[in-house]
Amino acid sequence: MLREKVIDGETLTRVIADLASRVSADLEGKDPVFICVLKGASYFFTHLTLRLAAPVVVDFIQVSSYGASTSSSGTVALVKDLTVDISGKDVYIVEDIVDTGLTLADVIALVWARHPRSVKVVGLLSKPSRRKVDVQVDFIGLEIPDRFVVGFGLDFAERFRNLPEIWEYVPEGEVG
Repeated sequence: MLREKVIDGETLTRVIADLASRVSADLEGKDPVFICVLKGASYFFTHLTLRLAAPVVVDFIQVSSYGASTSSSGTVALVKDLTVDISGKDVYIVEDIVDTGLTLADVIALVWARHPRSVKVVGLLSKPSRRKVDVQVDFIGLEIPDRFVVGFGLDFAERFRNLPEIWEYVPEGEVG
């Protein structure tokens, strides 16, 4: 059940505009490819890339580690691979939330195996208290406490992605 609104739509808009400004400043002289980590980052990715000051190439990758649980399984499966050649390009991986770092570490390794010139990570949300793997996140929108959140692309068992804000979600049996 939805417990509490964590981030409202106005705050999301402001945070994404700030991130787009910072990322745009980093694009000068680069040949950027922006990779959206599906499905969760799709809303953030669209809002971010629409605000960038330079033309960019976009692609999508999909991995899975949660299933119908509120905690990562620790096993990451590649569901959809890249279609764009990123060799020699400046890659920006766009992620909805950096939690344990396990999924992101695997995505980063997969991207580096394709020989880009550089790799940077743009994350809307970060939960540093949950980190199991030290991953470099170059641009972070907001740090949040250890709460399971849904909305604005984030889901629980594929539900709640379409909420325009970010909410704390607590499974029915765990409400206390």
